[in-house]
Amino acid sequence: MLIGVPREIKTHEYRVGLTPESVRQLVGDGQRVLIERDAGIGIGAGDADYRAAGAVIASGAGEIFATADLIVKVKEPLASERGQLRRGQTLFTYLHLAPDRAQALDLLRSGVTAIAYETVTADGGGLPLLAPMSEVAGRMASQVAAHFLERPSGGRGILMSGATGVKPARVLVLGAGVVGSNAAAIALGMGADVTIMNPSGDIFPRLIAALGSRLKTRVIDASALDEELRVADAVIGAALAPGALAPKLITRAMLQNMKPGTVLVDVSIDQGGCFETSHSTTHADPVYLIDGVLHYCVANMPGAVPHTSTYALNQATFPFVRRLAGRGIIAALRDDPHLLNGLNVCAGVITRPEVAVALGMPCVDALNALSLIGPPVLGNSIGSPSIH
Repeated sequence: MLIGVPREIKTHEYRVGLTPESVRQLVGDGQRVLIERDAGIGIGAGDADYRAAGAVIASGAGEIFATADLIVKVKEPLASERGQLRRGQTLFTYLHLAPDRAQALDLLRSGVTAIAYETVTADGGGLPLLAPMSEVAGRMASQVAAHFLERPSGGRGILMSGATGVKPARVLVLGAGVVGSNAAAIALGMGADVTIMNPSGDIFPRLIAALGSRLKTRVIDASALDEELRVADAVIGAALAPGALAPKLITRAMLQNMKPGTVLVDVSIDQGGCFETSHSTTHADPVYLIDGVLHYCVANMPGAVPHTSTYALNQATFPFVRRLAGRGIIAALRDDPHLLNGLNVCAGVITRPEVAVALGMPCVDALNALSLIGPPVLGNSIGSPSIH
C-alpha cells in the first residue's frame, strides 16, 4: 500500500502525520511511504531523516493526493486538500465533522473513505486517539490561561499562584474528562485555586485521590455554575460529547455576571465549542473580547508544541495505520469494531450517527457502508453527494 503524508497547512500547525520512526517500521513491513517535502520540519525531522527511514520525498501535496492509497494527516483537510481527495482513497486524521458542514459535504462528494481519530474507540468506551491530544490541550489550557491573565495580554493582571498575602487566581474547569483533569492538574501545580465541575460527581473521589484535597469539586447545575462564574478569573471549557457538538455550557447572558478581563479557554472548540460566544481562532490571532471577557478558542492548540504532540499522537495512531496498511482498509475496518467506530464518511454516505444528527443528514450503518467502497479512481472524482 502507498501511504501518503502531506505537510499540514492549517495556520501554525507544525505536527506531522507520521514520525521517521513510524515510517521505518512501515517500510520494514513492506509498505511504501510518500511524504511531502519539509513535512516534518516542525518536529525537528528533516527530509534526510525520512529518506533514511525509507520514505520517498514528494515535492508537493498534489503528488500525494494523486497517488496515495492511504493518507495520514493530523488536522482535518482544508478546502484545497478536500478538492484532491477521490473515491477508493482512505483518509485517516482528525475530522471533527459535527460543526463543519462544508467539510462533510466535500468529503461526501469526493467518495473518500474518511476515518476520524476522535471517534475510534477502545474497550471500556475510551477514545484512545483523542486522549493524547486531549492530555496535551488540557495541560496547555492552564498555561494559556496564565498567559492571558497577564494585563499586557488582555487579562485581569493576576498571577496564577498569587503571592505572599495575595490570593491566587481562581480557575474553573468545566468537564472532568481527560482535558479537564489535566487542566486542573497543571493549574493546581501553578498554585491556583481550582474548582472542577462535571454533570456527574462519580469521578470526583478518583480525581481528588489523584490530584489532592486542594481540588474543589461541584456537580454542574444552573445555580452552582452561576455562582462559580461570578468569582472565576479563568474558565477552561472541557466538555465533550464524542463525535457530536459540544454542549453549550455558558451563554452570552452569563458573561454579564463575570469579572471584566476573565479569560475563557474553550478546548472544545473543535466540536463547536462549549461557550455560546465561541468561534474558532488561530495561533496567529488567538483571542477576542466579548462583553469584557477574553475568549481563547484556538482549534489546534497542540500544534504549538508539535514535537511533544506528534510523538504522543503517533504512539496511539501508529498501530491502526499499520493495521489498515497490512490488512487492507475493508478487512481492517470489518475485523475491528473500535476502528470501525472511527469511520465517519464512506463512499458518499455518513456512517457516524452523532455526525448525521448534528448535520441533519441521513446515516448508513458503518458495516453495511463498507460494501460501497469501490476501486480507486485516478484523479478527482467529485460528483454529487448522495445526501442533501
